[in-house]
Amino acid sequence: MKPFYAIIALVTFLPLITFSLPSYSFCQEAEINDVIITNTPDDLLIYFSVDGCFTKKMEEAIISGIPTTFTFFVKLYRPRGFWFDEVLTSLIIKHTIVYDNLRDEFKVTFNSEEKKEVIIKDFFHAKKVMSDVDAFPVIPMSLLKKNTRYYLKIKGELDPIRLPFFLNYVLFFVSLWDFETDWYLESFKY
Repeated sequence: MKPFYAIIALVTFLPLITFSLPSYSFCQEAEINDVIITNTPDDLLIYFSVDGCFTKKMEEAIISGIPTTFTFFVKLYRPRGFWFDEVLTSLIIKHTIVYDNLRDEFKVTFNSEEKKEVIIKDFFHAKKVMSDVDAFPVIPMSLLKKNTRYYLKIKGELDPIRLPFFLNYVLFFVSLWDFETDWYLESFKY
């Protein structure tokens, strides 16, 4: 008779336990991938991409014309043994996408010194451009010492959407499609 009560308890409490778990455990996690650190004679360059950063709701919001911005944080450190690691540079890279419904095209803006814009017709390609950072200069090579170890920390996140006050009550769900990656660490020796 006791196994019968155990089965009843399991059937009764299993849905309750499942729905009480945090919702983020069921969603796709965004993560930094494909990190390449290289250099030119003048600068240290970084390449990387973010996988899992677009959800269905985010894609619907972009298609409806809501500007969406990804922010990437890049920090370069020099380890110093028994002391705090030295921060050599701290960078913020922003990519913003806006869909123009009349022209049926996506405008991706790169918020760097030159504020470069790219017009893309294909949404798949626009998402790829949004989630990739290519050949971004991190620091001049003249500031790095030969035969020294360094490491980069990289993080990506979606900037919060700022809607008009009255729409915050109607579109309360937009906070459900934000993402933030964990810090990715890549060490190298120059």
